[in-house]
Amino acid sequence: MSTTTTRDVTRPAPAKVSKTKPRRGVRGTTFNFWLFTGPFLVGLLIFVYVPIVWSAWLSFYEARYTVTPDKFVGFDNYEYMLTNGDFVRSLGTFTVFAAIVVPITWALSLGLALMVHRLRFMKAFFRSVFFLPTAVSFVAASLIWKMSVFSGVRFGLMNTVLGWFGIENVAWLADPNPPWYWLVILTVRLWLQAGFYMILFLAALQNIPPELYEAAAIDGAKPGWQTFRHITLPQLRATSTAVILLLLVAAYQAFDEFFNLLTNTTWGRPPLVELYYLALGENQDYGAGSAGAMILTILICTVTLLQGRIMGFGRGDETK
Repeated sequence: MSTTTTRDVTRPAPAKVSKTKPRRGVRGTTFNFWLFTGPFLVGLLIFVYVPIVWSAWLSFYEARYTVTPDKFVGFDNYEYMLTNGDFVRSLGTFTVFAAIVVPITWALSLGLALMVHRLRFMKAFFRSVFFLPTAVSFVAASLIWKMSVFSGVRFGLMNTVLGWFGIENVAWLADPNPPWYWLVILTVRLWLQAGFYMILFLAALQNIPPELYEAAAIDGAKPGWQTFRHITLPQLRATSTAVILLLLVAAYQAFDEFFNLLTNTTWGRPPLVELYYLALGENQDYGAGSAGAMILTILICTVTLLQGRIMGFGRGDETK
């Protein structure tokens, strides 16, 4: 290496800066981005955004037996849906359904996550066991619940268990009085959903710094409810908010289990099933069905925004 001398002090010569440009520039990065996200964006555009825009357009037209109408009716379809007793009843019924299933699923998922998180052995096994039901389709699970678990005949699992205690067979899905069908719907949804949200809570629990629990123990906090209330639960605020929002949206979008469990019944229909029979039934009223879909979309967005506002969704500090 060459050197330069200044005032009898030997110093190394400055190294030459390489002018070689990186092989991959902005063009390569942009190309890879569109290569991987392009198919997803195209599918999102074709199967989500175009149907939404088309549905909004159809909601202002009289569209019976056609998806290309020419008679503009303004807000008549919206007025018809808001005064339709069946549709309004379905909205009210499933608001109650969401108020029941959301807190139960939240509590069950959190409880499973806490249990798995504290295990010292076979943690991966139990995590997989609780998560596996999420891979089952709602249609298959509904048929299993209907034909095997909650079958109205004496060979059904639940009626067999009740028979051991001398209780008569129960028609779980045949009679709305009493509404035993809610028990069937709630249990199948809990079985299918709890494992997924357990994974979300489990990931959040693993990100809580252990130093918080050590500091709490030094300050005299007792393990158990006191630690859970003042440390664990505040640290899970962002995850809890996200879980509740997802559960609310899923509750209003319920379709498969109700359609398969309550076949050919006029009671217990969710909004999507009601819109299905309205748009694809005998009258095929696509205009009114689209108006109902837009009303349901606005309701979901409103409830989601209010829930996020109340629970402080998006705040950076979870401990506040």
